[in-house]
This record gives sequence, structure tokens and C-alpha cells, in this order.
Amino acid sequence: MATHKIITCLWFDKDAEEAANYYASIFKDSKIGRKSYYSNEGKEVHGMDEGTLMAVEYELNGSKFMNLNGGNIPFTFNMTVSFIINCDTQEEIDHYWEKLRKGGDPAAQECGWLKDKYGVTWQVSTPILDEFIASPDREKADRVMKAMLPMKKIIIKDIEEAAKG
Repeated sequence: MATHKIITCLWFDKDAEEAANYYASIFKDSKIGRKSYYSNEGKEVHGMDEGTLMAVEYELNGSKFMNLNGGNIPFTFNMTVSFIINCDTQEEIDHYWEKLRKGGDPAAQECGWLKDKYGVTWQVSTPILDEFIASPDREKADRVMKAMLPMKKIIIKDIEEAAKG
């Protein structure tokens, strides 16, 4: 994989490779890249057995990621960081929503946001929503916001109807 200036690194206890394969199966134009493994060097720091997968690099639609098996740590993913998937069609929204929510937290599904089975937060949305909410026509923006807030999954036609009034 080519070097990018900024790559997202996600820290997992031990599911780094499984998660990378899972995400690559959902996104088109995805690929798994380089893998690295722990050695005995530094074991007193990392505590991982020699030969255990340390990190896997992968790409989702041109965005670079690295998953790290960091072991049991007191940190978990939370909704303060999320990944936005900009979808042009309802079919795209439906695809990503259904795939990513499977096994995730049903209580963490609102306004197009969801938490997947690894605890990673995604926003499955459409640029049309952002455009309407940022509209200088505040009445239109308010109608769209009112329509969007009770949604779990974003429904484009409902957003467009709210924009029309």
C-alpha cells in the first residue's frame, strides 16, 4: 500500500485481523495489506506472545486504516469518534446500514449513526442531508432536522420531502 500522511489506527484487544477482513467484505474496492507480528522483543511492555498478529493494514474505498492488536487495555471505542460514509442512494445507505449494524449495539442507532459489533461508530448518511441542514433557508433546514432526528437509518426520500415542505 502506498504511504499516506494520515492513516486511521484502531486499537483492538485481539480482533484486529477479523475486523479488517469484516470491513473489507463490506466496502467495495477494499484490500488487505501488510501484516506485522509480535516478537519476544519488548514482551515485558506489550505482553503478547511471539507470532501473534500485531497489526494489519487495509484500505476501504481509498481510505487507509491500520488495526492494532494491543491486548486488554482500559480503553474502548466510543461515539466521540466516528466514520462518515457518504451515500448517494438509498440502496447504498441500506447496504452499509444492514452490514455494519449486524451484531452491533441496537441502542446506539439514531440519526444515521450506529455502533458496529466491534464498538466502532459509523455515520451512514448522504451529502444531501448536510446540504439541506446547512441551507440559508432556515425553515427548510429546520424541517429537514425535524424529519431526521427520529430516524434510525436515514431515508433519503423523507429528507427530500421535508426539504420541499
